[in-house]
Amino acid sequence: MNNRLLITLISAVLLGGVAIGYTVLSGSAPEQAAHSVPTGTGPRLMVLSNGKLSTVSRDDPAGSRQVTEQRCDRAYSAAGTISCLRPVGALKASELAVLDSQLKELRTVPLTGFPNRTRVSANGRMVAWTLFVDGHSYAANGFSTSTGVLDTKTGTLVESLEEFAVEGMPQRPVDTNFWGVTFTADDNRFYATMSTGGHRYLVEGDFAARKVRPLVDADNVECPSLSPDGTRIAYKAAVNGDPQQGWRISVLDLQTRKITPLAETRSVDDQPVWLDDKTVAYGIQRDDGLNDVWAVPSDGTGTPAVVVPEASSPAPIS
Repeated sequence: MNNRLLITLISAVLLGGVAIGYTVLSGSAPEQAAHSVPTGTGPRLMVLSNGKLSTVSRDDPAGSRQVTEQRCDRAYSAAGTISCLRPVGALKASELAVLDSQLKELRTVPLTGFPNRTRVSANGRMVAWTLFVDGHSYAANGFSTSTGVLDTKTGTLVESLEEFAVEGMPQRPVDTNFWGVTFTADDNRFYATMSTGGHRYLVEGDFAARKVRPLVDADNVECPSLSPDGTRIAYKAAVNGDPQQGWRISVLDLQTRKITPLAETRSVDDQPVWLDDKTVAYGIQRDDGLNDVWAVPSDGTGTPAVVVPEASSPAPIS
């Protein structure tokens, strides 16, 4: 993706206004209007700051942020397509808003449930989302999710992956849930989590064929995130196979099936994001209820570090 997203997000700041004096972990760094944004080049991240779409320099993540008035519970961006799961309001249900790089609303999809995950394919064509229909935690018993996919090119909408056939299962079990989609480079294939019978599997999906295939040698894989080079999946794995004990961020090599637990030993209930082929980011909630975006090397070495304080839903942009 090019710099248009940053430019247009800044334009939205001018139109919508910002609240000055955003407090970050290391002190007070103001949200800045367009006239005070640094003009230098470099990697940036799109994040949610207090629920608002924002951008921040990855080289100075605790510095000033360009903040729009676009509110989302969860968001992601790729190649000029922004997926925004809008909050549930007192008088309204949730919805998916697909925005372009100028924050123009291209399509909305009414949804039922509480926003939880969203992803956009690398070229911006495919958009996926997950909501809780019943319950609010993957560690709870009896929760229910709804996961859908939108092809923004053709307009094809799959409201629930439960419409798909499951290979090896002539009849889909009634307790099946799907969540945490991540797309491959061809836009047709994807990975997701499927739970049934007390097990949580990594499944490979075929959008055109309307089917998913459980990878039986990849149990306990939740919220997968495919690496930019397409060779590995970062995910959260329930400690000792029990979500009640929390989750550990790990990386699965799709060819060798080698699993590498990452250096983050705290419980992480998030869908990881690859900042590049060597770095995995994720959100952790603090004791005060706020979230920080952390990152750690993908090879199991290093030490976790805060990438963006008081933020969530990171997505790398350039």
